[in-house]
Amino acid sequence: MSLSIGIVGLPNVGKSTLFQAITKKQVARENYPFCTIDPNIGVVAVPDQRVDQLDELSHSAKKIYSTVQFVDIAGLVQGAHKGEGLGNQFLAHIREVNAIVYVLRAFKYEKIINPSKTIDVLRDKEILDTEMALKDLETVEKRYQALERAVKSGKEEGKEEKIVLAKAKTCLEKGEMLIKQDWSEDEEKILRLYQFLTLKPRIYLLNGRPDEVSSSVITYFQKQEATFLIMDLLNQFELSELTSEEKKELDLPLEVELNTLIKASYQLLDLITFFTTGLDETRAWTLEKGLAAPQAGGVIHSDFEKAFIKAEVINWKILLEAGGLAKAREQGLVRTEGKNYIVQDGDVIEIKSGA
Repeated sequence: MSLSIGIVGLPNVGKSTLFQAITKKQVARENYPFCTIDPNIGVVAVPDQRVDQLDELSHSAKKIYSTVQFVDIAGLVQGAHKGEGLGNQFLAHIREVNAIVYVLRAFKYEKIINPSKTIDVLRDKEILDTEMALKDLETVEKRYQALERAVKSGKEEGKEEKIVLAKAKTCLEKGEMLIKQDWSEDEEKILRLYQFLTLKPRIYLLNGRPDEVSSSVITYFQKQEATFLIMDLLNQFELSELTSEEKKELDLPLEVELNTLIKASYQLLDLITFFTTGLDETRAWTLEKGLAAPQAGGVIHSDFEKAFIKAEVINWKILLEAGGLAKAREQGLVRTEGKNYIVQDGDVIEIKSGA
C-alpha cells in the first residue's frame, strides 16, 4: 500500500527541518518563507522490533519494513484558498495525501523569522483549518451547482450526492472539519470521491520544548481528543544526524522521538501490520484494519487474492516462543484459516493459492 503523509504549516514553523530529520533527505531549510516551493517527498521505514526479531529467528537474507511516504508541503498563509502566497498550488498537493501532520510553532527562538510576529499555536491551527475548510467549500459549491442543474433537467442519479454535499456545505460554512462529523458508510464513500482536505485525519505537532507549550493549549487538544505531540524539531534534527555509536557514547536515547511521529502517523490511518518470514526475507506488510486473508494475499501479490485457497497463520510472539515455523507446526500452533478470516495485527501469514 502507498501511504502518504503531508507535512503542513505556516511559513518558518519547522516543516522542512522535520522532513529532513525524518527522511535524512537534504532539502532547502533556509531562513525565509516559501523556501520549499515544490513538495519534497521521502519514503520512510516504520520502525518495528517485530521485524528485527522475526528476521533473527528465520536467519533471513534480508528484512523489509513497512513504509510511509512523507510529503513536505510549502508554507500556507491566510488567504491560501484564494491563491495568497502560493496557496492553490500547496492545497492541491495536500489533496494527494492520506493524512496530515500540522506543524505548529511553539518555539520562541527569535533568530528564526516569524511572519506571524507572535507565537500562538491555536491561532495558527485555526488559520490552517479555515483555509482548508474554505477550499473544500469552494469545491462543494461548484459540484453542488452542477448537480442542481442536472437534477432540474430530470436526471435522477445525482440526488443522493446532492443531499450529502448539502450536509457537507452546512458543516463547512460553520468552519467545521468534515472528519469530525458523523457520516454513514454511503455518505463517506461519496465524500471521498472529492479528496476533501478537512476529511483527512491529522496529527498536531507542536514544535518546541514542553516548557514552551502552555497548559491551556495542552488542555485544548486533550478536550478535542486530538492526536498531538510536543517535540523540539531542531533538537531531533541534530539527534538524527548522529550514529547509534555516537548516541551511546553521549548517553543519548537510541530511538529519537521522531519515530513516535512515524508510528503515530501509521496508526492514524487505522492500519495493521502482518508479516511473512523465511530464509529469503522477513517482511512487514501494511493492511487496512478489518480486511480478510484474501486481501492480505492481494497485498503480497494480486494473484494470491484471486486464487486464494487458505492461509496458515500464527501470532508473531507465539512463533518466537515456539522457536520457528517448523517447531510451531509440530506443536500445532499454526492455524489454517479460510477466506473469511479477519487478519490481526502481528499475524505471521503464509498464503496458499492456486496461482
